[in-house]
Amino acid sequence: MEPTRRKLTWIEEKHFWGWGCSACAWLFRPLGPLVGQSIDDMKVHYEKQRDQEFASHVCAKHPRAPKNPP
Repeated sequence: MEPTRRKLTWIEEKHFWGWGCSACAWLFRPLGPLVGQSIDDMKVHYEKQRDQEFASHVCAKHPRAPKNPP
């Protein structure tokens, strides 16, 4: 059986708009304000932080809630 391939996915929900994992409930929540000397610097820093956190998260630590709780 092939392992599930997780992807960084844009999520729009009632209380969250941002990046998350396609395979679990992990959501990217940046730490602190954007940093950089320009908009481009801020974008690069944001994407680097997001990509590093996504790559290092463990899906088993962020299980999804069941859709139909008992």
